[in-house]
Amino acid sequence: MIQRTLIGLITLTLVAITWSCVPKRQFIELEMKTERTIDDRDSLKTINADLTVEKTELQSELDLRKQQVLQSRNELAEQLDSMRLYRSQHNLMKALNDDLTTRLDDMVRGVENENKQMLSELHQLREDLHQREENLNKVRDSLVIERNNLNLMGARLEDRNQILASLDSMLQEKEKHLEEQSNQVAELQNILQQKDAAVKALKDKVSKALMGFENEGLTVEHRNGKVYVSMDEKLLFKSGHYTIDARGRTALLQLTNVLAESTDVNIVIEGHTDEVPYKGRGDIADNWDLSVKRATTVVKVLLENKKLAPERLMAAGRSAYHPIDAAKTSEARAKNRRTEIILTPKLDELLKILDNN
Repeated sequence: MIQRTLIGLITLTLVAITWSCVPKRQFIELEMKTERTIDDRDSLKTINADLTVEKTELQSELDLRKQQVLQSRNELAEQLDSMRLYRSQHNLMKALNDDLTTRLDDMVRGVENENKQMLSELHQLREDLHQREENLNKVRDSLVIERNNLNLMGARLEDRNQILASLDSMLQEKEKHLEEQSNQVAELQNILQQKDAAVKALKDKVSKALMGFENEGLTVEHRNGKVYVSMDEKLLFKSGHYTIDARGRTALLQLTNVLAESTDVNIVIEGHTDEVPYKGRGDIADNWDLSVKRATTVVKVLLENKKLAPERLMAAGRSAYHPIDAAKTSEARAKNRRTEIILTPKLDELLKILDNN
């Protein structure tokens, strides 16, 4: 019975020695590798914290990276748990080995095969740890690259902000210029409205002054911002002559009172004839001469009013080249033989605004 007990004890001792025969150097290397892994983990935590601060504005893009880092931390935690388990086993086996080494040296040879198997497992564990260390290095390198990319994106964002600021400044200048132009346009429109109202008022004054002549071949029209006083030939002249009849002189003298009061109006007198060739006599050679002579005759009658400044008047002859009616009938020719007094408001204020711009 004692012999069986001794044999059992020896068998248990051999098993313990088998599990405790891992060389100290290998466990020390394993501990050092574990410490380096822990240091790398701490370094990765620091890098991750720095990157988190730098990438606040792009948090949405970093969420995926954070998940990867978290996954890596979980894997590292699992590795640490495994290392703690291995270290606990190592301490237990080392205690047994110290206690039984002196008594069971001869029995070590019997467990060499099992020891080789343990070495193979430890070698595999070392390779696993090395692979995990490489994976951690890759994750660290990836995080460094991401940080560099974020720095680059930040620089690009700053450049775009500067461009946007410049564009905003340009837009403000454009808006200011547009506002100035709008004010100028409003000012021009106001002046034009005033001029249009003045022209209408002038047309009313002229119509009132010449009211008794409208059925004698005289018309007053407001078009294109001007007042046109048109007098047929029968009201002013005999056919082929440029001496003004008494009735026509009366009409012109009534008109000149209105013109003298309207000092901001320029006056153009245009003579018109029909297309029938003029048979020259005296100082009149053709329709051109006749149209000009009639215009200058009207100017001289208007200037009998000494209040009317001569520099406001201009005489022009248009011969037959601006007809009212192009038909070759006696009625059309009668319409075309006319004298027009064109009243144009001065646009000095408007021209001054345009010159300033």
